[in-house]
Amino acid sequence: MPISSITDLAGRVMQTVAIAVLAALAFGLLAVSIAASVGFLPWFTFAMTVGDATVLNAGMFSQLIVTAAVFSLLFMAPTNARILKLERSHRDFRISMDDVARAFHACHAADRSGIFTMSSEFDAVRERLMFLRDHPDLGQLETDVMEVAAQMSQQSSQLADTYSDENVTRAKGFLRHRQIEAETQQHRIQQALRACNEIKLWTEQVDIEEEAVAMQLQRLVKTVRNVLPPLGFEVLAKEAVCDMKIVPLGVGQKQLS
Repeated sequence: MPISSITDLAGRVMQTVAIAVLAALAFGLLAVSIAASVGFLPWFTFAMTVGDATVLNAGMFSQLIVTAAVFSLLFMAPTNARILKLERSHRDFRISMDDVARAFHACHAADRSGIFTMSSEFDAVRERLMFLRDHPDLGQLETDVMEVAAQMSQQSSQLADTYSDENVTRAKGFLRHRQIEAETQQHRIQQALRACNEIKLWTEQVDIEEEAVAMQLQRLVKTVRNVLPPLGFEVLAKEAVCDMKIVPLGVGQKQLS
């Protein structure tokens, strides 16, 4: 560590210790004076003469004067603390990336909103710098931080124009419309799938019923062929019952129409 840094650190420590000792002494004298005024402790006493005159209660007056003087010095501590803080900020100043990022974010957001209108590089940077200085949350930043943020914002002006709030809103609206269309199409597809499933089940049910009817017709044909010959009728072979033709086996026998 450099000697200058060690000296500065030692000086700051000694100043802090001196302020703490002064505060302790001031409050201690104040407590003693208050205790003496209520009779809890005795006043300081000593003989004091000015020429031929003797000063009565010189110890009490001296104690009150010293207490007031020491306590008044305590009011200089905040001023000294502010001076130390200012010196430390100037001595240890570094551009904080968090401050730069915060300033750039505010400036870039304003650029996306279309606040800045200057086209030339110098005027654009100056316009952004004035905006940062007038910003209620960024006015306390260092000038170097504001200048870096303004220059970064000017360099990203084309990006801010491309992704402006209007363009982003339009893009979001377009995506929202596409999402609604996709959801509608998905709903229609689901309805179509349900309809297809219903038709498939219905078809299977109809096929089962048709097979049952065909089996019943086959049994009917078999029964008819077994019953009619003993009655003197013949069934001509046909594939369907409705196409079968029944004819008598001999003359004089009864015909069924």
